[in-house]
Amino acid sequence: MRKFDIERARKETPGCHHVLHFNNAGAALMPEPVIQGLLDYTRLEAQMGGYEAAEYESKKLDNVYRSAAQLLNCSSKEIAFVESATRGWDMAFYSIPFEKGDTILTGMSEYESNYLAFLQISRKRGVHIEVIQNDETGQISLEALQNKITRKVKLIAITHIPTNGGLINPAEQIGEIAKKNGILYLLDSCQAAGQISLDVQRLNCDFLSFTGRKYLRGPRGTGILYVRSSVCDSLEPPFLDLQAAEWTSVDQFSISPGAQRFEQWETNPGAKIGLGIAMDYALSWGMTVIEERVQALASKLRTQLSDIKGLRLRDLGLKKCGIVTFDLIGIEPSKVKDALAKQNINISVSMKRYTRLDMEARAIEAVCRASVHYYNNEAEIDRLCNEVQSLSVTK
Repeated sequence: MRKFDIERARKETPGCHHVLHFNNAGAALMPEPVIQGLLDYTRLEAQMGGYEAAEYESKKLDNVYRSAAQLLNCSSKEIAFVESATRGWDMAFYSIPFEKGDTILTGMSEYESNYLAFLQISRKRGVHIEVIQNDETGQISLEALQNKITRKVKLIAITHIPTNGGLINPAEQIGEIAKKNGILYLLDSCQAAGQISLDVQRLNCDFLSFTGRKYLRGPRGTGILYVRSSVCDSLEPPFLDLQAAEWTSVDQFSISPGAQRFEQWETNPGAKIGLGIAMDYALSWGMTVIEERVQALASKLRTQLSDIKGLRLRDLGLKKCGIVTFDLIGIEPSKVKDALAKQNINISVSMKRYTRLDMEARAIEAVCRASVHYYNNEAEIDRLCNEVQSLSVTK
């Protein structure tokens, strides 16, 4: 593994001096350049006005599209800025012209917000939902997916990295199957962006959504939607405003070209600039370097947790990510979270409702989720494990 400059990472992350943060899959600690960018823009708005500040910083706002395009290896015209990964995912999903009898293929680990959309479109339009079973490692079975392909399949929609199980689904191989069969492919990369390399050319996805607040370390209320240019112009967003379209005459309108047809006019320019800075910051480290560091720390954490009596690791998959899930026999995950919070250690809890198909199949009500990032260090992992060990002993 490449040598990592942990001193720089922690120096540029003010939050490291106040808390042991293992909730990066929820919202990571922002680095100093992002914080400064937000503060600078807020002051500018206060001094000169909101519209005027946005115009003054137009180059920084435009840079968000170039940064996202570099992160994903695509054209900036294929990028839309959205206020959340869910909104971006929804804008893509609800633009697809589903008809009665169409089929959506998805996985066992699909996130609640996405599955709610499947259920709604199924109820409204008579679309069928087919769930692809996992293979023996716990990731989506490519063989089972291939066997489900029929002329009725309109969409393959997959969560790249689930919220609750540590695995990285084989997104590239799924993309190959989708492309081979001419099926639209929607990839939820909410937990993937910022912790693993993403290349939409290799992924062969038609849509990809992610948030700014998680592993990219950007502000809340920011996200990106990628829409492949070859499908973009054939899709009409579920709703329009003056950003997405132009009112060309009294009874006519024209939809904007490119992925920006999926945007809304009203945004938070400061947060948008902050997301651009966060993406540039991640790229300055190098996504391969970040991926190696995160996976090494997660591996160390899994190893140390596995030695704790009464602790069950709940991670799945052939290839694992920076999300580590576990529970302690006899202690509710929420109580583990609260006890660690008293020691100034942040983790989160994933509930059954978030990934109901997977959690019900494994008879799990909730899990503790400790998600590492590159600015975490080995001493923090040791302390987290020691605290969890003490909870196990005293239960």
